[in-house]
Amino acid sequence: MTMASVTVRVDAHTKKQAANIAEDFGLDLSSVTRAFYRQIVREHGIPLNLFYPDMPQETAEALDEARAIASKKSARFDNADETFESLDTSHVEQ
Repeated sequence: MTMASVTVRVDAHTKKQAANIAEDFGLDLSSVTRAFYRQIVREHGIPLNLFYPDMPQETAEALDEARAIASKKSARFDNADETFESLDTSHVEQ
């Protein structure tokens, strides 16, 4: 089968967010795009429906932070004491 290229313009932030979600499903954006096109043809419509349930903002921010830390391949803290000091334990009974 002859292959054709598709060029899609999208802002960098949207592309990054989409790539992160695709990666969580074990896919890359090219694979998602091919699946989307095939689904359109099969269904004669636009029915592809892969999504996360609504995620609290705090969780989304924590995931973004974790991805940033992982991409740097460096720890956020130098030792365990720094890690524990960063935790807000003011609400925990002693």
